[in-house]
Amino acid sequence: MTSFASGPELADALRRHDYIADDEFAVVVHLATALQRPLLLEGPAGVGKTELAKALAAAGGRRLVRLQCYEGLDDSRALYEWDYAKQLLHVQMLRDRIGEQLAAYPDVAEASRFLAAQDFGLYSEKFLAVRPLLEAILSPEPVVLLVDEVDRTEESMEALLLEVLAEGQVTIPEVGTFTARSSPWVILTSNDTRELSPALKRRCLHYHVGYPTPEREREIVTARAPEVDTVTAAEVVDLARTLRDLPLRKSPSISEVIDAARAATVLRRGGGDHTSLRQIRDILLATLLKYTGDADLVRARLDGSPAEVAVTPAEPAGERPERATVASRPANTTTAVFRGRGGGGGRSGVGIGVRR
Repeated sequence: MTSFASGPELADALRRHDYIADDEFAVVVHLATALQRPLLLEGPAGVGKTELAKALAAAGGRRLVRLQCYEGLDDSRALYEWDYAKQLLHVQMLRDRIGEQLAAYPDVAEASRFLAAQDFGLYSEKFLAVRPLLEAILSPEPVVLLVDEVDRTEESMEALLLEVLAEGQVTIPEVGTFTARSSPWVILTSNDTRELSPALKRRCLHYHVGYPTPEREREIVTARAPEVDTVTAAEVVDLARTLRDLPLRKSPSISEVIDAARAATVLRRGGGDHTSLRQIRDILLATLLKYTGDADLVRARLDGSPAEVAVTPAEPAGERPERATVASRPANTTTAVFRGRGGGGGRSGVGIGVRR
């Protein structure tokens, strides 16, 4: 297993595995690994939160154990469930032997007491069907546990996480408490679809991951798509940043910006290298925007049209959806200590995966 002495050393290790992290972000990730504290990453979708866990596992020489959260997730999918088929097979194998021993007890009450005193081992570790949380606890080798999109679950599911996050253990009523056999690095991600409970946040270091700076985003685009020249990358990045300033239902993610840059390169090859971005802009919107209302709004704003954009049927008349997320009201974060100021506002560091 690999450990890291400092944030810069961790940043270099992540870069070797195609992940670029800001210095501030790397310091917080390093603290999470050094202090053995869970790290909660909040921010919009598509800024590299999940990729951080993957790159950290690769850089640390650890296996990645991922719990993908969704509405309706329960303990049987997150922690464990009993392997009933295996238990039934075990009982069938013991049936004949048990029958022979019960023959010595002609009285039903005595036979019942004999059975009650036996431990058939049906509720033991070997009959557990482990799920990601318990798998990370039982693993003899350290792992990276990724609890992805934890905000998609109900608040009741957060309670199941508290014992794992705070104590590094899982309690199974029929068996007992399993304490972590190694020290997992735990990463939780949230896309800000709902506010997480104070109890969950209290057990984690916290970092808000925002969109990268223009310079960093151009670096990401050219690294992930080497066929894209620097001019095209800069133009597409500038377009994406313009779109993110508009009240869209979904702003362009980093991966969508990369797709748009690749698309622009293909279109320019087919129509000549001098094809301007404005000539292909409407086509590129298909890669950057995913809602008709967003596309209409963008075209009206970019063309300088004073006309009101039609509201989609799913939205109440006279209203326009606001980008009201938890991210628009950033809370105090761990990084406030390193910035030397309070936790409100400010630039959020960003880490984003790249492929060379």
